[in-house]
Amino acid sequence: MNDHIDSGDEHGELGDAEYSEFMELAAHEGFDPEEIEGAIDEAGHGPLPVLAVVGRPNVGKSTLVNRIIGRREAVVQDKPGVTRDRVTYEAEWAGRRFKVVDTGGWEQDVLGLDASVAAQAEFAIEAADAVVFVVDSTVGATDTDEAVVKLLRRAGKPVVLCANKVDGQSGEADATALWSLGLGEPHPVSSLHGRGTGDMLDAVLEALPEAPKQTFGTTIGGPRRIALIGRPNVGKSSLLNKVAGEERVVVNEVAGTTRDPVDELIELGGTVWKFVDTAGIRRRVHLQEGADYYASLRTAAAVEKAEVAVVLIDTGESISVQDQRIITMAVDAGRALVVAFNKWDTLDEERRYYLEREIETELAQIAWAPRVNVSARTGRHMERLVPAIETALAGWETRVPTGRLNAFLGELVAGHPHPIRGGKQPRILFGTQAGTRPPRFVLFASGFIEAGYRRFVERRLREEFGFEGTPIHISVRVREKRGRKK
Repeated sequence: MNDHIDSGDEHGELGDAEYSEFMELAAHEGFDPEEIEGAIDEAGHGPLPVLAVVGRPNVGKSTLVNRIIGRREAVVQDKPGVTRDRVTYEAEWAGRRFKVVDTGGWEQDVLGLDASVAAQAEFAIEAADAVVFVVDSTVGATDTDEAVVKLLRRAGKPVVLCANKVDGQSGEADATALWSLGLGEPHPVSSLHGRGTGDMLDAVLEALPEAPKQTFGTTIGGPRRIALIGRPNVGKSSLLNKVAGEERVVVNEVAGTTRDPVDELIELGGTVWKFVDTAGIRRRVHLQEGADYYASLRTAAAVEKAEVAVVLIDTGESISVQDQRIITMAVDAGRALVVAFNKWDTLDEERRYYLEREIETELAQIAWAPRVNVSARTGRHMERLVPAIETALAGWETRVPTGRLNAFLGELVAGHPHPIRGGKQPRILFGTQAGTRPPRFVLFASGFIEAGYRRFVERRLREEFGFEGTPIHISVRVREKRGRKK
């Protein structure tokens, strides 16, 4: 097993000689060169840019998000208190892909509407590269809208102003009135009917940066960025204070919204790390049933800024659905992953036995993630955190040369062929690693490869090449029949 494989490839993802050999193989198997290029380019991008959709309740944010992502996934409901599992979605427009952070779905906290809207907007803006600010053109700019405008100006992010609920020519004048917000041209849109959304998305693409090209085995620069995430009151603030060696963040049992968005530079193991601010929540406002929703937004913002997600789990309680959702959020975002089990020193033998069984069943999907058993209160085993993070980062940046990958795939297919379905047996013909951070592979096949066989390929990839601490993305391109060579 090789923990970290690197290559000096220069032709995008492949060296010149390797690239020529790879394209010759592709042509021999009946694949069009443009199709190959497109598949590798699609899989080989760096982190996708992030678009936040913000605005006060009932202006049509979730409807607009559904329109942008092209499916009904964000919850649309007039009733306040709607909590969702996800707040981040992937979208595509005019051939460019990006992420959308939806802040709709929860209305008021006990301190009123303005505080709720501001908290949602603040979390989402922090994660975003650009913002769509949605205003109800039939109502016009309200005091709450003006408050969000102030937040946007302070943040300094590019803003596209969406004048929603313009269902016809008669509503154009209402949209024009929103020039008064000072955010530039209002884009008249009906998110319900789709009117004007194309022009608005064209403006969004101008505001968003391009997804960076993939660079193998190199870091962006500066301290490596760590998100310390977990459900409320699991001990994130205590852990951050312990690793920092001082009281950097307020520890309080009350969940809250307002925050001081300052990342923490902390030296551990002789290296300076940047802990992106999830633990540093100044806990002032009790949100009741909205707390889980705000925690999701806060976690999404931190994960988008980070390279490594350290998920903290309270060992004194059963592994919850919320724990699993947070882990899934980090995996879906493609971040390196470490799981830290807090309060390990408090476990008795019985609880330890049942916890191990829970880990085997509830966290089986991330058996590849490094695990550390710690105590934020006493500092027990804190020295194990840095090696686990470094292991996860190494796996996250691992690169397998194309020649070695195809030798592995040839042996795998020969020894364990895909099951026959409908009288046909699809084969993986060849593949390449299109990206790292996380590792992304494109496999080219003669027919549809079932999900179970893809999982088998991933498991064998891990056994052969390591990839400890990182999700792996595998996409499959099937050869068109008309392109097949005799």
